[in-house]
Amino acid sequence: MFWIHLLLLLAVILIGIRHGGIAFGLLGGLGVSVMTFVFGIAPGSPPVGVMLIILAVVAASATLEATGGLKLLVKFAERLLRKHPEHVVFLGPICTYSLTVLVGTGHSVYPLLPVIYDVAYKKGIRPERPMAMATVASQMGITASPIAAAAAVVMATAMDNNLDINLINVLMVTIPATFGGLLIACLWSLKRGKDLDKDPEFQARLQDEEFRSSLVDPDQEGSAEEEAEHERTAKKGLTVFLLGILAVVGIALFSKQVLPQGVGMSVAIQFMMLSVGAVILLTTKISPKRIVNSNVFIAGMSAVITIFGIAWFSDTIIGHHKEYLVGLVSGMVNVYPWTFAFAMFFVSVFLKSQAAVLTIMMPLGFALGIDPAVLIGVLPACYAYFFFPFYPSDLAAISFDRSGTTAIGKYVLNHSFMIPGFIGVGSATIIGYFISMMVN
Repeated sequence: MFWIHLLLLLAVILIGIRHGGIAFGLLGGLGVSVMTFVFGIAPGSPPVGVMLIILAVVAASATLEATGGLKLLVKFAERLLRKHPEHVVFLGPICTYSLTVLVGTGHSVYPLLPVIYDVAYKKGIRPERPMAMATVASQMGITASPIAAAAAVVMATAMDNNLDINLINVLMVTIPATFGGLLIACLWSLKRGKDLDKDPEFQARLQDEEFRSSLVDPDQEGSAEEEAEHERTAKKGLTVFLLGILAVVGIALFSKQVLPQGVGMSVAIQFMMLSVGAVILLTTKISPKRIVNSNVFIAGMSAVITIFGIAWFSDTIIGHHKEYLVGLVSGMVNVYPWTFAFAMFFVSVFLKSQAAVLTIMMPLGFALGIDPAVLIGVLPACYAYFFFPFYPSDLAAISFDRSGTTAIGKYVLNHSFMIPGFIGVGSATIIGYFISMMVN
C-alpha cells in the first residue's frame, strides 16, 4: 500500500506543478481527504508551528515592504553594483543572497534583477553570468536566514524529538556553507558562455533595430525622486526591522537566560516577528491595507497554503508507513548517513518550498536515527527546484534579461540555472556537512 500512496502523492505533485501557485496546498488537502475516506487512514498532523512562523515573518516582512524599506535595501544594493560593475558576477548574487538572509524570503530578488541586468550589459558582461546565479543565490540564502521558516522547521522538529538544537547551531553551519557554495558557483560563472561581442547569435539579433533599442532602459529620474520622498519612512521601517532581526539572534544566543521555562525559540520567533511588524506600523503610521496588498504578503500566504496541504498529505503517508520506511532505508543511511542529502534534493526537485521539504523530511530523518549533526550539515540540499526552470524568480530572470542569454534551452533541462544550481547547492552541502561534523 505504501507504493500506491506514494504514487498518489507524486500525482498530486505533478498536477500541482502544472497548475502552479497554491495548487499544491489545495491538492494536498484533497489527498488527505482521499487517504481518510478511501483508504481509511487517520490524517497526520498539519505543520501548524511552521505555518505560524511563516505567517509571523511574512507579516513583518510585508510591513517592511509597505514602508518602502525593501526598496531602500535594493537601492543600497544598486549603489554597490553600479559603483563596482566589473564585479557584478560576484556582487549581484551576493546582494540577492543577503536580501534573502535579511528578510527571510527569496521573493525579495525581483527588484534587483533588472539592476543586475543593466549593470552587466552596460559593462559588456554576458548578463547570463550574474543573472542565473543571482536567482539561485536568492534561494540558497533561505537556510541561512535567522527568520526564514527553514531554520524554524529544524528547531521545531528537534523540539518534538527532545533534541537540544537551537538557531545558532543551524546558522553557524548554514551561513558559511551556503555563502561558500555561492562563491564557488560565481567563480564558475565568470567564464560561462561567450562574451556578447563574440556571441554570433546575439550579434545576429543586434542587426534588428527594435531589439537593439530594447536592450537599455531610459533614465528614470522620476522614480528616483519619488523614492526620495518616502525615504524617511523607509529608513524608520528598515531600522526597526534590522533591530528586530538582531533581537531574534540575541534571544537565540541567550534563550535559556531570557525566555521563560517551556517557551521554545520557534514560539519566540512568532511573537518577536509580529512585534517587529507592530512597531514598524506604529512608528511609520502606514496603512494596513498596503501591507496585505504587498508582494511579500501575497507570496507568503501562497507559501502557507502550499505547506499546509502538501506537508499534511506527506505527513499522513509517512506517519502511517513509518515502520516500513525505516526498515526500507535505515540500512543505507546507517552506513552512509550523508545519503539523506540525496533524498532531500530529490523531494525538493518537485516541491518548490524548502520549508515544505524540511517539514516532510526532517521528521523522517530523526525517525531513521540519523545524527542531528548530519541533518544540519546537509540542510542546503533542501533546495533543488532550480532543476525545472519554472520557479517565479527563474522566469523573472529570463524576462528581465533582454539580451536573451538567460534562457530555457531547446531540451528544457539545458537551461541557464542548472549548472550554477548544482555547483552552488552541491558545494554548500559538502561544506555544510564537514562544518557540522566539526562543530556539532
